[in-house]
Amino acid sequence: MTLPITALIPCKNEERNIRRCVESVVELADEILVADSGSQDRTMEIAREFPRTRIIEREYVTAGDFKNWAIPQARHEWILVVDADERVTPELAAEVRELVSHGPDRDGYFIYRSNHFMGHRMKFGDAGSDHVMRLFHRDRCYYDGPSDHGEVVVRSGKIGYLKHKLIHYSVWSYDDVFKKFHRYTTLQAEQWHEQGRDTNYFRLLTRPMFRFFREYILQGGIFDGTVGLQQAWLAAFYTYLKQARLWEFNHGLPQPNPEAETEIQSETSHRDAA
Repeated sequence: MTLPITALIPCKNEERNIRRCVESVVELADEILVADSGSQDRTMEIAREFPRTRIIEREYVTAGDFKNWAIPQARHEWILVVDADERVTPELAAEVRELVSHGPDRDGYFIYRSNHFMGHRMKFGDAGSDHVMRLFHRDRCYYDGPSDHGEVVVRSGKIGYLKHKLIHYSVWSYDDVFKKFHRYTTLQAEQWHEQGRDTNYFRLLTRPMFRFFREYILQGGIFDGTVGLQQAWLAAFYTYLKQARLWEFNHGLPQPNPEAETEIQSETSHRDAA
């Protein structure tokens, strides 16, 4: 007997992505659960055009926290998590259907991703080997971890891998890149700060350098041409920003506020005059 599947799509302000994302799972999923965190564009209007979508809404804290709230609300035990900027290919959909028709022998499955940078596919670097836990049993897995993305923990440890890939359109502009960098690096640095961690001159200098070398040389980003070069520099800058934001939280001095000082002096003068 084929097991029913819930496709869980977390989103916010994804009017350019949501239609193609939902279309990619509409033939596969028995339920399409769209978890929105405050969209102010046409995302929800578009999602409601599909008859089998169900919409739930809540404030976003981190991705893992948000998904842990959404997962128990799925009507079916097996969940396929698909971000709005991802697409399920017909080949991947067929593989998932074949798996659930025979009864999965694992509780969670990693899916590799075909990552794209401003529309260009990346075959090397971290992007070339990227894989994420996206198909799993609702009651046997949960998100955990300090980063904004978090990792899926499979309680039983029974993990498998699917052959076909998700298509992932991660960014379409440098505006997208910098927005993500601001959110991810700030959150990571805050969590490190709360854990009592610190950085220093050596880490600020060497960690970005090593990240560039690993991405561009060791992992073959050089073979992705101009795209690979940009991706390697961005990976290095991302590593630097996490360390720099941590330094800011631990060692940055607050900017003086002359207006506040003037106000205090004014209030003191008025009290003295009275």
